[in-house]
Amino acid sequence: MCEVEISAQAYVKMHLHAAQYPHCTVNGILLAERCIGGRMDWLCVTDCIPLFHNSLSLSVMLEVALNQIEMWSLHKQQMIVGYYQANSSLRDSSWRTAGFQQTVKSHPLLFLSAGIVTGSQKTKTIMWKDWDGTRQVCKALMVLKFYRLLVDFDSHLDDIRRDWANEDINNKILELTCSVNGHA
Repeated sequence: MCEVEISAQAYVKMHLHAAQYPHCTVNGILLAERCIGGRMDWLCVTDCIPLFHNSLSLSVMLEVALNQIEMWSLHKQQMIVGYYQANSSLRDSSWRTAGFQQTVKSHPLLFLSAGIVTGSQKTKTIMWKDWDGTRQVCKALMVLKFYRLLVDFDSHLDDIRRDWANEDINNKILELTCSVNGHA
């Protein structure tokens, strides 16, 4: 059994992505720090990259996005460890991407384990890093309507000058997280 911890940055960006497109199903990629010879029973998701809000099943766009994310994450000493999806309907608990479909009963987060996609309901324990602080940061960014600034890969493909890594949002989340936790 592997424990998965989700950072404020990853959680808040997933939340902002869903808030930006409440009428659409959205998805993205989860990243963790690349560690060699580290603990195999614990994973900390440090970031997410919002992918699509228009069409989740266009495999060519997904391939382009995954190639760019993989190259970018190597420079950041990170690796792709999972996938998230927020459906347009709260009653819909299925997930679909690139012709692959499965029903996830407990959580719309999937993690890669030795190259095999596994659902969280049997193989993983999911924890939220500093849950109270993360909720405060998320609420503050929602009040400030930061979801309007979030760029997913769909938006990047419309205008390649837009930053799909969302560094400005990452910096604001870090600033607010430090403030909530009492760090200067």
